[in-house]
Parts: sequence; structure tokens; C-alpha cells
Amino acid sequence: MLDSPRPTPSVLGVAIPSPLRRLFDYRPDGPAPADGWQPGLRVQVSFGRRQVVGVVIECRDTSDLPLDKLKPIDARLDDAPLPADWLWLCRFTARYYQHAIGDTLQNAMPALLRQGRSLTPRTRERWTATHAARDDAPPELSRAPRQAALLNMLQQHAHGLVTQAVLAQSFTREQLKALVNKGLIERHEEPMTGGQQPQGAVLAEPALPLNGEQAAAMARLHAGLDTFHPCLLHGVTGSGKTEIYLQLIEAVITRQRQALVLVPEIGLTPQTLERFRKRFQCTVVALHSGLTDNDRLDAWEAAASGRAPIVIGTRSAIFTPLARPGAIIVDEEHDGSFKQQEGLRYHARDLAIIRAQHHAIPVVLGSATPALESLQHATAGDYHHLRLTQRASRHAPARLELVDLRGRTRQGGLITPVLEAITTTLNAGHQVLVFINRRGFAPTLACHACGWLAECDHCDAHMTLHRQPPLLACHHCDHRRPLPDACPDCGSADLRPLGSGTERTEETLAERFPDTPVHRIDRDSTRRRDALEQTLTEVRRGEPCLLVGTQMLAKGHHLPHVNLVVVVNADAGLYASDFRALEHSAQLLEQVAGRAGRSAHPGRVLVQTLHPDDPNLRLLAARGYDALAEQLLEERRAAGLPPFRFLALLRLESPAEQDVSSLAESAATATRAFIEHSELDIECLGPVPAPMERRQNRYHMQIMLGADKRSRLHAACAQLIAWMEAEPGARRVRWSLDIDPQTLS
Repeated sequence: MLDSPRPTPSVLGVAIPSPLRRLFDYRPDGPAPADGWQPGLRVQVSFGRRQVVGVVIECRDTSDLPLDKLKPIDARLDDAPLPADWLWLCRFTARYYQHAIGDTLQNAMPALLRQGRSLTPRTRERWTATHAARDDAPPELSRAPRQAALLNMLQQHAHGLVTQAVLAQSFTREQLKALVNKGLIERHEEPMTGGQQPQGAVLAEPALPLNGEQAAAMARLHAGLDTFHPCLLHGVTGSGKTEIYLQLIEAVITRQRQALVLVPEIGLTPQTLERFRKRFQCTVVALHSGLTDNDRLDAWEAAASGRAPIVIGTRSAIFTPLARPGAIIVDEEHDGSFKQQEGLRYHARDLAIIRAQHHAIPVVLGSATPALESLQHATAGDYHHLRLTQRASRHAPARLELVDLRGRTRQGGLITPVLEAITTTLNAGHQVLVFINRRGFAPTLACHACGWLAECDHCDAHMTLHRQPPLLACHHCDHRRPLPDACPDCGSADLRPLGSGTERTEETLAERFPDTPVHRIDRDSTRRRDALEQTLTEVRRGEPCLLVGTQMLAKGHHLPHVNLVVVVNADAGLYASDFRALEHSAQLLEQVAGRAGRSAHPGRVLVQTLHPDDPNLRLLAARGYDALAEQLLEERRAAGLPPFRFLALLRLESPAEQDVSSLAESAATATRAFIEHSELDIECLGPVPAPMERRQNRYHMQIMLGADKRSRLHAACAQLIAWMEAEPGARRVRWSLDIDPQTLS
């Protein structure tokens, strides 16, 4: 029996791209879709003086306004709704992060969908030889040698060739049409992405053998393929976590399901894609900000339709719809890049957990240095804790060797014993990685006569000295200005760089080792497309060289010929005011140390520090990240900090200091009154200036809320948002609420 059509509703609740946390009611004028009006359909509507693309969220028969006062829908853009799993995730995200649903949907869909483009795949032509075409060229082609050559080429490819590949061999469309007319080849139209799916074996190359720990981890993962199955894959760097990902994905694809893999940085995507495409005989698509709008929509649609069994992407790829979800993998799950720091401040790792629970599928969080939140979940038994303690190279991970900087003369940030260790390593034919988490030539420029420091005119920050090109730049607001000829305070010409950045260290090493290539890898040197991958490809050839880089180099790159890692200054992040600073610094040090000794030779890690007696640094050096993390968890428990307490941070900013200060005080007072009236166990701290109070000529303040239970925290946040939206003074101030903030800056 056929289903009866849905009745046409009187009102459509539409999510509009705006910061307003509500739906807007419209009349569903015009013909209804074949399956009736339903949530997930995109519509074009008039909103104020603009025409915007919105998404239907509710279909109902009532409105707070008279029905005849509602604006009609101007156009319906879809015949079928956007994927249901995508819409569910967006609605959850908006609710949990207390964000406007319209803005959430905008963030979660490709740009072309936001502009009204249809969710239909772009297509291309594929040409294949017919059964009528014999192995040899038919006699009628004896006088058409180019047609015969074209037919022969297509006969060599069982799945045929696309038009672009044919034309690249100097054949023409006229020759293709001539062979079609003779019945020797056929033309097929297929989607641009995921159009040709190989049949038969899943693997293009065999899986690698697993050691005992890897095999035990795989057995645990196989046992939970049909359930919500959160696992923390806690393995030292080089222990073969990626091989476990690959074998898990093989099992998922064999069951006709799809796998979503999240990586923290665009820079990791090419190497991950290459490894996955070599292993599997199926479509692997990427989703990240470096794609064109067309390519991004093609990949999104291929995943939504199920033609792409493997999806690899950065943070925003968590919103990729999947027709048959089978597993989610979050590589380097501790990485701060998974947290969006502006606008919709979601955490992709946390959404991966929620999404896996919704679909009842396994989720794997992989890291050598797990976030304390993940470690606590594993300790409490919420996650399966899968440990990998052995490296594939059979060498133990290199321990940190603390090098005392006190009283030592530095050249480009490096002291003599460290330079000698670099010389020894290069002479042995190995590579050296010099890690300095500060780009530019020097942290700032100083006057040696009066002590003047180059400060940003728009921020409470020093300007960084750059040599390529020569200028002063603020890394917080991107303000730039030329180098001064003399000190603006005293007129002295004795201006000197203060401290070292990647450019200065690169210059020093190039002078000391003139016959050794020096590769600098930071945000400035890798702006050109594919620059990072080209450099890493050259490095992986194995010739002795020096790599100088920021944390871009610490994140998951396999550098098999690096045997010495030098950390120029380990102190920068250890003593920051943020309570997560030590955790993040320890993770970074351990990750960069993991680049050493990943092949045949044991590695060495030299860590320069002005505080070699610091107990936390000594614990990290002596016993590794796990021991320090255990201590930090006890300290967090005693202090009532995450992961034992839940936080939300209200950020306020304005060009007028009085406006932001006055509003922050009023908001805190209103929040405390609500807490007292509701008798909830919630803490309200502040308002206080942000760690950098003035940034981009705007004054920043913040209010912190803390609670032992999420439900209580969310109730207080909802009240605070309602107060802010109703407060006239809030219209002169930019503000945002950050649920589960990962940084206080």
C-alpha cells in the first residue's frame, strides 16, 4: 500500500543565516515537493532587504503571528531534503554549543549549497571499448590509423578512460565520435567524484603484519564493529597507529559501510590521502579549506550518496553526511586544531563521539599524548584504553635530554654543545630537526641604548621582526610596518633583534653548515600551494639536511631519516597563565621528540631550557608524558578544573573600554542573581580582562562559569544568553559564548 502524501503545513519554521537564536516563520506558497514539506529542505526567502537561503526545520500549522502576515517562501531549492544525519548533527551542535541554528547550518554546509546550488554531482564522460571491438583493430580502421590507435588504447583499460585523459594523448572528440558511430566504443556519464568504483578486492596492496599489541587492539575493535564503541588508541609515536586505522577501515568497507577520518591540519591531509589511496581500491575523498568550492561540494555529495567509502578531512569534515556510517577515526585527538576558536566554537573530537553514539558505530581517538579529558574517560572505563608501547623500528622512543641555557652564549638561539651535536649527526649522514615555535627572525626589535621595544599599535603585544621581507609584523592582528631607521624614543641607531625565530635560526645554521641544505617550515614559508608537501618529499629522500620549523613539523609527519631533534626553547609555554598551558606544552614537546629515531637508528632529543630544575619538566624528561599527565589529572581534580568540572566562557569585546567593562559587570551581576535564585551549584568568576586585553584596537573581557554537571552549566548559559540578547547595551559590544573552552585567550 502506498504511503499517503504528507499534508501541507500552514507554517514553515526556517533557519536563517543570522546570529539570532530562533526560527522564522514563512508560508509554504507554491507547489509542494513530491514527498511533501519536511525538515531539511532548502528555500530562498526574503529576510529584511536581502534574499537568503534558509533551511526548513519545522513544519506546523501555528505561528505567533497571524498567518496572513507571514511572508511566503520565494523559491524551493530542493526536491528532497538534505541528509537526515547531517541535519541531526547540526541541530545537536546548535543546542549543545548554545549557538544560532541558522548560523550553525551555514557553517556546516559547503559554500555552493549556501549560495543555492543544487546537491547534484558534476559529471564527466568515460569511454570504453565495446564487446564488438576485437583485440585487433577492425579492417575498416586500416585507413584511420589514429582511430585504430585510440581504440587500442581504450582496449588496454578495462574500465575505460575519461575524456580529459583521452584528449591529453592528442586524440580528438571527432575520433571518439567516429568510433562510437562504428559501434566500437561506448560513452558513459558518471559523477566527477566516486564515479568508477572498482569491483572485487578491497585492497590495492596487502596489509602489514601486526605485532602483539596491535593485534590485541584490532581484536578489540573488530569485536565492536556494530556498536557504539569509543576507544582511546594510546600509542607512542611510530607505534603503528595508522596501520590499525587502515585495517579497521578495511573491515568497515568490507561490510559496505563508510569511514570518516579526521586529521588536525591540512598539511597532514596529502600524506594521509596518499597512504590510504595506495592501500584501497575505492574512492577516497578529502574535505578541507584548501579545496575549491566545486571540489568540496563534489566530495560532500559523494560522501552523502555513499559513493565515497572513505572520507578524510580536517575539523569541519565532522559535518560530512554519510549514507552508511561505519566508523569514525580522530587522529592526533589531543590537537587544539579540532576546536573552532571563533564563530561556532565546536570541538570536532567531541562531536565525533556524539555522532558515533547516534549511529551506534565505533569511534577511535588516536594519540601518543592524549588530552587529559580522554585519559580520564579511559581511566573511568568510559573508553576502551588500547595501549601501544612498542615502536615499529623496535627502538624505544627518545627521551628528552635537558640542556641548561643559563649563562651560555647563543648563536641563532643555539648553544655550542648543541651545535656540536648537530655537526656529529650530519657527519654521520643523518638529518636534524630544529624546533622553534616562533616564526619570524626574532620575537621583537629592541633599542640597545634605552630599552625601547617594538610594540603593536593595535594590540598589547610586541611586533615580530621578519627579514623575508624586512618588516615588523604583529602575529595577533597582522598589522605590519617598515623597520625604523632609529629608535623612536631616543633616536639611537643601535636597534637589535631580541631573541630568535625560525628565520634567525635558519640563517645561523646556513652560515655554520654552508654545504648542508636548510629547510624552513613555518606558516610564512609554506603559503604557496603544495610548498609543504614538496619540501617534505625532498626531505624523505634521506640526504643529510637541517629542518627548522614550528609546530607544523610536530604533527604526525613521518620523517624516517631524522635522528636528532633540538628544541630551541622549551620554556615559552610552560609558565603561561592558562591552566592548560603545561598540558599543551608537554604534548608538543613529546610530539616533536617523536620525530626522532623512527627508522633504523635510535634517536636523540636535546631540549634547551633556562629552567632545567623545574619538577614538571624533569618528570616529563625522566618518565614521559604519561607520568606527567597522571600528576596533572590529580592536580586538576584537587583544583576542580576540567575534566572534573565543566566550563563556559563568555567573551566580550568593544573598541570602547567603558562599554565592554560596564556590560561585563552587569552580565556577571545578573548571572549571580540567577544562580542565587535557582540555588544551582554554579560558580561565576569575573569579569576579568582577557590575557591580552587590547587586541586589534578592541578591549576584551571575559566571564567564566563552572559547574560539576553539564545540565546546570547549560541552564546558566541559556539564562545568560537570554539576558544578553535582551540587554540594549549588548548591541554595542561583540560577544560570544564558548562551551568547553580549550584556551582562555
